Amino acid sequence: MSLNKSETWMWKNWEISWSLSKESIPEKNIKILLVHGFGASKNHWRHNQNFLGKFSNCYAIDLLGFGESSQPSALLNYEPYKENSIKYSFDLWSNQISTFCAEIIKSPVYLVGNSIGGVIALKAAEILKDNCKGVILIDCAQRTMDDKRLQKNDILMNFLRPILKTFVRQRIISNTLFTRAANPKVIEKILQQAYPSGKNIDTELIEILYQPSQRKNSKEAFRGFINLFDDYLATDLFNKVDAPIQLIWGEKDPWESLDEAREWKKQFRNISRLDIIGGAGHCPHDEEPEKTNNLIIDFIQETK
Repeated sequence: MSLNKSETWMWKNWEISWSLSKESIPEKNIKILLVHGFGASKNHWRHNQNFLGKFSNCYAIDLLGFGESSQPSALLNYEPYKENSIKYSFDLWSNQISTFCAEIIKSPVYLVGNSIGGVIALKAAEILKDNCKGVILIDCAQRTMDDKRLQKNDILMNFLRPILKTFVRQRIISNTLFTRAANPKVIEKILQQAYPSGKNIDTELIEILYQPSQRKNSKEAFRGFINLFDDYLATDLFNKVDAPIQLIWGEKDPWESLDEAREWKKQFRNISRLDIIGGAGHCPHDEEPEKTNNLIIDFIQETK
């Protein structure tokens, strides 16, 4: 599968990598931006960008800290500012996305996000207001470790949580966890969980995930993210987004509950569709790209 040429956009003195696939006569006034999940990159849309690009100009972007984008050091809340450091957060990434839309895309856009990319897409949609035509959430992260999801009657977790927070904020600990995970054999094992059908787990995919992890500062976004214990949940954002929302869910996602997605569909007025892809896991856009691509196009045709 050919990957699109990378371009570079300067944002807040950081280099942001992005790519574009476009048809010579694209659908007027419709643009699509693909936002990857944790640990991934714009190349995780290898089976989607060119297909969607036949319908409309389709952009993919590396979030700050991931892929080929700059990787500043993680700055936690209690730490003093240091040069080339930043607090990784959903506000940071959603502002990156909304500013990219304003400065590069310069047109109303559909935002497509996988996993944490879904939460980022929702927050960016709130910022963009009428310039967001719709949001497609593919197995959106439910962030079960966030403080706001902690049950008062969960005595053990209430006791262990401060210890866990102290543990993971230590750079030596986060670096060790990252190093152990960032090797091809471990990546393949994780993919076997994420892609239960086993489809499209290939050398190219492992390299897409492995190569960015070997960059000098690649551990920092990992440290920043695993210390986000109090940030946005998708449920904080649904009612703040006026654009229609589509949920696409892998039936066998091992990490994000399909039952909770069904509850979202019942509860929130602007979730117009929940499309379930049988047999797929956390990344149906890569595991079952043909089905996912067609569902995205159906939604855009309904709402454009």
